[in-house]
Amino acid sequence: MTAGLPMRRVTLAVAAVLLGGGLSTVAATPAQAANVGYARLAHLSPDTPPVDVYLSSVTGAIPQKVFKAVGYGVMSNYMALPPGAYAVAMRGVGAAPTSPPILSAQATIEADKAYTVVGAGERIRLGIKVFVDDLAAPEAGKSKVRVIQASVKQPKLDVKVADGETIANGIDFATTTEYRQVGSGRFTLRLTPTGGSGTTTVSAPLASGSVYSLIVLDSKSGALTAELRTDAKAGAAPFGGVDTGGGGMADEVSRRSAEGSSSVRRWSAVAAPAVLVPIVVALAGLLGMAGALLWRRRLRRQ
Repeated sequence: MTAGLPMRRVTLAVAAVLLGGGLSTVAATPAQAANVGYARLAHLSPDTPPVDVYLSSVTGAIPQKVFKAVGYGVMSNYMALPPGAYAVAMRGVGAAPTSPPILSAQATIEADKAYTVVGAGERIRLGIKVFVDDLAAPEAGKSKVRVIQASVKQPKLDVKVADGETIANGIDFATTTEYRQVGSGRFTLRLTPTGGSGTTTVSAPLASGSVYSLIVLDSKSGALTAELRTDAKAGAAPFGGVDTGGGGMADEVSRRSAEGSSSVRRWSAVAAPAVLVPIVVALAGLLGMAGALLWRRRLRRQ
């Protein structure tokens, strides 16, 4: 019976199996990529000039990544990284990779968690801080946001929503508030030095279902400013292969002036070859089977 199967039916069978295999392979991809953590790097030291940032796996799990000429206020995109220990080093722009770093430290990345690794503090007390990021989706119709305090000129800030509700009092330099669910739309904050006077008002658009970090920075004029970073869109985890990210910060430097206080985060698609290989193998096998059936059919007709 099988030998007499019309070629058209064989072709349809091939297509059906391919579609089924393709769907099952795509569905399995997140599970295959689940054993990763996510990390991004940020330069939040106002009086430290731009630096080259090096990210290395202590175990050699990934090739070393280098981010060139990273300036104050710049934050990289998330990178998907195998769990483990990573070394972060900062060197002067153009310094030899083997030269002594201005700063070096280690951070541990755990699976299914996201981190922001920050070079923060005044230059004479520069250090690495690791913020744990909460990318879980907010409630329906809401956004989620936290405030990262990166102003050294106002080392303690009281932060309130425009309607007077307090986000936090006395936020120290180089620290962050907890994430907070707020209504989507225009988000306006009032920043006041703790125990002082003079209020700065900043605002940013928040999309429903998304997660953000609002970074308070010192401007060149001495006033406070703020920039918005998207941590997750509509609650989705960030995407990025372990080989992405090199140069990401440098790209961001050129985009910040054009995009102003809007998000300059970028998302990259997971590499496709792992998905395509089983499909190609299945196609080859099924086409081979179809060819054999057709050959047997021709022999029977002779």
